[in-house]
Amino acid sequence: MPKHRRLETGTPWVQLSTTAADWEAADPALLAGMLAQLHLIRAFEETVLELAGEGLVHGPAHSSIGQEGGAVGSIIGLRSSDAVNGSHRGHHQFLAKALTHVGGIRSDLATLVTPEIQEVLQRTLAEILGLAQGYCRGRGGSMHLQWFEAGALGTNAIVGGGAPLATGNAWAQKRSGATDLTINYFGDGASQIGSVLESMNLAATWKLPVAFFVENNLYGVSTHVSEITADTRLSVRGQGFGIPSWRVDGMDPLAVHLAMTEAIQHMRSGAGPAVIEAEVYRFFHQNGPYPGSAFGYRTKREEAEWRERDPLLRVAAEMQKLGQVTAEEVASVGAQAQQAMRAAVDELLEPDPENAGKRRIRPELWPEPEFVDVGLRGDTTELAGARTLDPATAATGMTPSKFVDAVAAVMGRRMEQDERIVVLGEDVHRLAGGTNGATKGLAARFPDRVLGTPISENAFAGLAGGMALDGRFRPVVEFMYPDFMWVAADQVFNQIGKARHMFGGVNPVPLVLRTKVAMGSGYGSQHLMDPAGIFATSPGWRIIAPSTAADYVGLMNAALALEDPVLVIEHVDLYGRADEIPDGDLDYQLPFGKAALRREGADATIISYLSMVHHTMEAVDQTGLDADVIDLRWLDRASLDWEMIGESIKKTNAVLIVEQGAQGTSYGGWLADEIQRRFFDWLDQPVQRVTGSEASPSISKVLERAAIARTDEVVAGIERLRAGMGGA
Repeated sequence: MPKHRRLETGTPWVQLSTTAADWEAADPALLAGMLAQLHLIRAFEETVLELAGEGLVHGPAHSSIGQEGGAVGSIIGLRSSDAVNGSHRGHHQFLAKALTHVGGIRSDLATLVTPEIQEVLQRTLAEILGLAQGYCRGRGGSMHLQWFEAGALGTNAIVGGGAPLATGNAWAQKRSGATDLTINYFGDGASQIGSVLESMNLAATWKLPVAFFVENNLYGVSTHVSEITADTRLSVRGQGFGIPSWRVDGMDPLAVHLAMTEAIQHMRSGAGPAVIEAEVYRFFHQNGPYPGSAFGYRTKREEAEWRERDPLLRVAAEMQKLGQVTAEEVASVGAQAQQAMRAAVDELLEPDPENAGKRRIRPELWPEPEFVDVGLRGDTTELAGARTLDPATAATGMTPSKFVDAVAAVMGRRMEQDERIVVLGEDVHRLAGGTNGATKGLAARFPDRVLGTPISENAFAGLAGGMALDGRFRPVVEFMYPDFMWVAADQVFNQIGKARHMFGGVNPVPLVLRTKVAMGSGYGSQHLMDPAGIFATSPGWRIIAPSTAADYVGLMNAALALEDPVLVIEHVDLYGRADEIPDGDLDYQLPFGKAALRREGADATIISYLSMVHHTMEAVDQTGLDADVIDLRWLDRASLDWEMIGESIKKTNAVLIVEQGAQGTSYGGWLADEIQRRFFDWLDQPVQRVTGSEASPSISKVLERAAIARTDEVVAGIERLRAGMGGA
């Protein structure tokens, strides 16, 4: 018989409940503050549902009615410099944080609503209605509420999507030497999602001050928690990562507060993250003013039993037992909250002159339509005054350098000059500079700023996003291969790329994402893609793609000065290339948005980037075509050198776009469409393209070569172009 020994995690996991003695010992001011916030949030949510019923809320109205106790109990004791973020059902969390920020723990129940509190209620409601005076200028709406000043990092419509961002914010708090902390709120559905679990692992490994707060309301839309997980005690997740965890009745705000107080002590001491599971209940359906029983997935009896545990009733009853309030005073609190919401509504609505008895949003409060794209990216004013140098046109002394050595050298120089820069990714701190030498020497020079991560792109990309949004650091993330962006697609595209615009267009997101195209290296279909086309058609990202070591230095310096997320694409074919960089100069920026004219001609315009620039030059030499060869360098829509492209097209009247990768994710497909829209009158033939095949590259050396473009394919493309010019 084998010998068995029961294993224990050694990590605390407790159920916390209050007693009568806890209520007696609680500060009366704390209980009064809870009562006040609970009623303000409840009145707010009831107003949102009322307006939704009138058709005045455009989009969903995810009510938190019934769940207020978890938010109020966990937030009321926080500092303004502590941070929270949450899910699509996050009005209560946002309001609890904002109300605590402007009012602290208010114990005066007779004058519940100050001007500051009234402003919070009105601006939050305005945001949910999509109005210009909202915290995100109407762009966030119900699901994307953010107010950095109050420590509200932003609620999130992607289930579990906020966990990596919160973890990154906690990293920034810890690195800054503060004792501040971050709370990430999510529901039972998110407790099984990879981004949440990856974030828990990363937070535990690096001992970050972040609380993962599970609002277990039993239902994801209509699916019961017992249908999605074997253990419905969702705080068990902490056991797998060595994170202390608390389970608590979320309908008891004091119990939540006491659990959070213990968790806060743990986090502020530097001991790492915490998990708190609050058992709560949403009184209404996933969205809108009807109970779940109306849709058949809950019984009226179940709903009635939970309503008897309403956190508003619980706090009022306990305070009345203790003689701290009367029934009349509780009624007054509710009446004041409702009056505050009526006042907020009156500022935003007016009678609809075209529909008697109905209301409409005041027309002058809507954002201007011209605001639609404002703030999608920054305005690049941060580059003003920078010293620029274009090695393609400037006469300067040059020093031999391999491309990959220039990659490591310029990063080392910038880290030496800017202590905010942090490099993170898989193996970046090992192997004498990562898997290709691109971080050579950096770990030895900056051991606490070169962070080797777990294999969890979703978590560490999102963590970097949280760091960037915090504003105190400038993360440089390495994806070992660009195909891995699909693993982290939510964080890369839904979170980092959209954050500035979604939250009002003003918050910088200074993040650099480095990756390499490895076509020809034999790594197969899941390692070799060119990501340019995907990123170029995704909002918010800037893209650079250098073909020379000297350009890499200038482009990376610009990327690390921009306040936008920047994708830096490298190519393994260039890493070992014998190249050169300016003598003793690693500090210049390439001029923003300027392409390089690598060869000048009269008969055709050939546009390319990365290693395909060199294949294009070889093909032009072989064919003798008299062509402009444009090396784009900047690839995103907002940074492209349309001036150089336009001047060339108006001269040559023929365009060939050259890239190496697959047709489906092609960068050239988007670019060809844009060129034909802008310069159709000057084109004598359709824009021609050189790409790889439809398939992604295979492991077979023969099939891999057949799937990608190199010099031979460019030669064939030039011949097609010539045929369209009548054989010229």
